[in-house]
Amino acid sequence: MKKRNFMSLLALGLISGVTLAACGSDDSDTSTDSAESSTSKDDFSVVMVTDIGGVDDKSFNQSAWEGMKEWGEENGKEEGTEGFKYLQSNEDSEFVTNLNSAVQAKFDLVFGIGYKLKEAMTDVSGQNEDQQFVIIDDVIEAPNVASVLFKDHEAAFLAGVAAAETTETDKLGFIGGQESDVISRFEAGFVAGAKAVNPEIDINVEYVGSFGDAARGKQLAAAMYSSGIDVIYQAAGDSGNGVFSEAKDLMNADESKKLWVIGVDRDQEAEGKFDTGNLTLASTLKGVGTAVKDISNEAMAGEFAGGEVVNYGLAEGGVDLTDGNLTDEVKEKVAEYKEKIVNGEIEVPQKP
Repeated sequence: MKKRNFMSLLALGLISGVTLAACGSDDSDTSTDSAESSTSKDDFSVVMVTDIGGVDDKSFNQSAWEGMKEWGEENGKEEGTEGFKYLQSNEDSEFVTNLNSAVQAKFDLVFGIGYKLKEAMTDVSGQNEDQQFVIIDDVIEAPNVASVLFKDHEAAFLAGVAAAETTETDKLGFIGGQESDVISRFEAGFVAGAKAVNPEIDINVEYVGSFGDAARGKQLAAAMYSSGIDVIYQAAGDSGNGVFSEAKDLMNADESKKLWVIGVDRDQEAEGKFDTGNLTLASTLKGVGTAVKDISNEAMAGEFAGGEVVNYGLAEGGVDLTDGNLTDEVKEKVAEYKEKIVNGEIEVPQKP
């Protein structure tokens, strides 16, 4: 499959108009006059099928949905079958049903948000070769599917640096959602970043087993904080809300504990607000929403990246770390490591 990179993905509004090799239908290739192009734009519709957790998970799905809504607003679209819409998956068994519903509703572009949809989308895209699909966080080798990957491990490395520079106990925690190659990248990067600062630092790694179990996330966080861990990085979707909930409960009871959570996929500073402060140390960013906007615009213009793999990393501005509540000294250290990764001096591991 073809591979390409986007520049400055997280710099909203700076990346529109990127020209790609046209891989759309024959109609788009022959439609050259402005009237036909205008009609195509007016009629173009997109839909996303969510992973587990819903569009209010304050993380991965929500980032994608926010990007789709922005695309709709910028193009005068309304939420619905003639503009943009999401189909929520509450369990894995709903993926195929939702994807087929999207095809039957005649949406022009169908997004699968998350690697867990790969098997279902592979089947449905193979049965609907004229339909355009996009898989986020995995690769499907098919001419009617565009694949989007993020170098999550690079942003996670910076989170590890920030955590190791901030901890007062030299004990860190990582809570993942469901074990997979994607979440393993978060784990590997975080551990590598922390160890780069302090090779002797103690890091406890746990997995919830689900992206939709906040209660279990809260339980794991409680055990970690009680063991002396003072910074937890969560890459767990809706389950990660349980980590924030436990940290806030503990800080509201005794703010002298100085506990921190590192958010994921979008700026989760709002999730860290407690009675007298904010415990979100920083958040790793993943430009899912902007990728949704850009690919939707390209497909609408007849430039769908079918059969291609799009890679987004620190160098492309596709992932990053917010400043959050980092001290100036920690921000400087993070910037130093970021430059080394972008320059190729550090190759961040993708597997634990």
